Amino acid sequence: MSNRFPRLTVVVLVCTIAALALVLAGCGAASTPLPRPSVIETVVVEKALEAGARQPAAPLPASTPAWDQAAEEGEERMLIRTAELAISVKDTAETAEKAKAIANDLGGYVADSQVYQQGELLFAHMTLRVPAQDFETALQRLKELAIEVQRESTHGEDVTEEYVDLQARLKNLELTEKELQQLLTEVRERTQKAEDVLAVYRELVQVRGQIEQIKGRMQYLGRRVDFASIRLDISPHELSKPVVEPGWAPLVTLRNAGRSLVKALRGLADLLIWFVVFLLPILLILAIPIVLLMLLVRYLVRRRKERKL
Repeated sequence: MSNRFPRLTVVVLVCTIAALALVLAGCGAASTPLPRPSVIETVVVEKALEAGARQPAAPLPASTPAWDQAAEEGEERMLIRTAELAISVKDTAETAEKAKAIANDLGGYVADSQVYQQGELLFAHMTLRVPAQDFETALQRLKELAIEVQRESTHGEDVTEEYVDLQARLKNLELTEKELQQLLTEVRERTQKAEDVLAVYRELVQVRGQIEQIKGRMQYLGRRVDFASIRLDISPHELSKPVVEPGWAPLVTLRNAGRSLVKALRGLADLLIWFVVFLLPILLILAIPIVLLMLLVRYLVRRRKERKL
């Protein structure tokens, strides 16, 4: 009997400890209850329908800017390369055609071209688009056309950060669009209310517009990066100007001088005709009374002198 009591005591202690452990575990689980997914989903749908708007894109965290991500991922920098080149040549028209041929040979094109004349001299302004990998080659070949390079400058604009940011925004917007499409389907199936469907549909259209804008901007940046721009000014060189400017015609000058002389003589003849026909009769009409008055005064003065005598 003495041996059975200690064993029974041990069993009772073990059972008591196990019961206490189960009670503590139950209390800990009851203190942190988990929400049911169906309730969360219902709240999200109701808030989306009441607000009528959802944030289309989540911004990148402040601690990981776009350019840091591009550097960490080892992406190649996106540079928009431009150059301004002013050259003087012997023949402006011929050089413009050669510059166009250089752009075409490298797989580029002429974006705009203007040839204009100042006095007797011909000038040209062109904007060439060439593949970015052939940018230096195009500049070198264009400079070989010149007698003198008057001005040269190059510039590179880094758009990597903007492009990576656009990629992140596009990804978020596409995810938002997908969620809105699912939400639209759920609203049609559950509520079937026109106002609810229209609210989600308006947000879907707005997100789609933002996606198209971002894609357009990305395509524009991609084209600018792929094709560099060269603004080319072509002017005639001083040594190529003729001693006697072309277009000088002595016979034309003589004829113009003769015309001017005839115009001057014709003017004098017209003035004489106006004097004889118009001005002279008026002067005669005005002179007759004056002459008569003078004669009368002389007659009166002479009579007075005679009386005194």
